[in-house]
Amino acid sequence: MKKWMAGAFAALMAQSVLAGYTWNFPEPVTPIARETLHVHNLFMIIILIIFCGVLALMLYSFWAHRKSQGHKAATFTAPRSTKQWLFVLAPFAVLLVIDYGVFGIPAYHAVKMYEDSKSDAELVVKVTGSQWMWQYEFPAEGVKFTSRLTTPREQIDNKEAKGENYLLEVDNPLVLPVGKKVRFITTSNDVIHSWWVPAFGVKRDAVPGFLREFWATVEKTGTYRGQCSELCGKEHAYMPVVVNVVPEEEFKAWIASRQKSGT
Repeated sequence: MKKWMAGAFAALMAQSVLAGYTWNFPEPVTPIARETLHVHNLFMIIILIIFCGVLALMLYSFWAHRKSQGHKAATFTAPRSTKQWLFVLAPFAVLLVIDYGVFGIPAYHAVKMYEDSKSDAELVVKVTGSQWMWQYEFPAEGVKFTSRLTTPREQIDNKEAKGENYLLEVDNPLVLPVGKKVRFITTSNDVIHSWWVPAFGVKRDAVPGFLREFWATVEKTGTYRGQCSELCGKEHAYMPVVVNVVPEEEFKAWIASRQKSGT
């Protein structure tokens, strides 16, 4: 029995540490996404240790203090003992360690990194949400365009077979250079939207009347997809985000073509 429990515990620990990105998190392609995955796996280990410890203590208590052995339920009317204070303060101390950091690795470091959008930013992109599309603007480059869903209505109405990127395809994807720190500024024209690309590890609400910031440095070229993650109305499901991350020279050529066409 003990060997079985030890094997199960080891399997759970390995699963939390070596979890495949495909079912756990998307492959992280930004520093924030990697830090988020690291914090997630660290917390999973802590949670599993706490869970197994508490479960073992409960099972032991049930067995060792059962009524058939002559034990009686405590009334807890007396002043709190040292043990009771210990069991109250120990979880509090664990939460402090998790939330405010130990050795510079848990949540505090990740949150601090997430909010550092201004330092060393090499590109600014303004993202404006509307019902139901995204508008992207490169203020310094004088480029502005909209990005709308292009999935055919026949697929949505189940009159045709759904494509590979069903509800995740647009007419004008956002294009970004690889390896450059991009400062995003979000707002909205109508209701609250939320710009989200899971592989980037970033998500920020676009709120009418407010400018809210985040950043991303994408370290791998490719096409990355996301969606609006705020319930923004009846077409909420049809507001995808598509980002093409390309080499810097290709990005410059794309910006030049947009400037030439006036969009």
